[in-house]
Amino acid sequence: MASISIQKAGPIESEGQDDPRGRILSAAGQEFAEKGFEAATIRDICTLATVNVAAVNYYFGDKHRLYIESVRHAHEERSQQVPLPEWVDGTQPVKKLRDFVGNMLQRMLGFDHPPWQVRLMLREILHPTDACRELVEDYIRPHFTVLCSILDELTDGEMSPAEVRRIGLSVVGQCFLYRAAGDVVGMLIPLNEKKNLHNPLDLADYITSFCLAALGKQAPLFGEVSQK
Repeated sequence: MASISIQKAGPIESEGQDDPRGRILSAAGQEFAEKGFEAATIRDICTLATVNVAAVNYYFGDKHRLYIESVRHAHEERSQQVPLPEWVDGTQPVKKLRDFVGNMLQRMLGFDHPPWQVRLMLREILHPTDACRELVEDYIRPHFTVLCSILDELTDGEMSPAEVRRIGLSVVGQCFLYRAAGDVVGMLIPLNEKKNLHNPLDLADYITSFCLAALGKQAPLFGEVSQK
């Protein structure tokens, strides 16, 4: 997994002094993202959230439920930060695909240092716990359903649902590689190539064109996909 620079977190204030539950969720998310479920402690979480240790039992029952709620909180916040694109009627499926891929890459790569929400969800995907099923059902599946509907429209409904899902997973896999194996990618390619071509915008154009070529469609020129 890509190495991550982590700054020591200070007391949580963004949730507001009158929202201890929100402060606990944000503090827990940061601690779980950095240390994992086992290593993170309720005491450290409560210190970061500036609440009494008993508050965790009051609001969440136990550490396990707090973790699940923290993962849910992470994907809710990330969805608000980078919402799925919306399209007007008549938008061409090629543009929808380019927008969707660009949105996915922006959520994964659109920052200098990954926020705790991204780090926590990535940890959960790579090392699944009970929270992963809720993450899939509430966050990943709805996004994947949108992608498959775009691909189905792009292929005029000529492919079976299984074939559409395989193509969709291929698209997701190409995007996910740059987040989960970013350091390895950096070791494989020259530094100037990574800076010039491996940014969210250029990668979105490339992955979209690659997908269109694989489907036997006439891919627009590189860099012009987003204009269609």
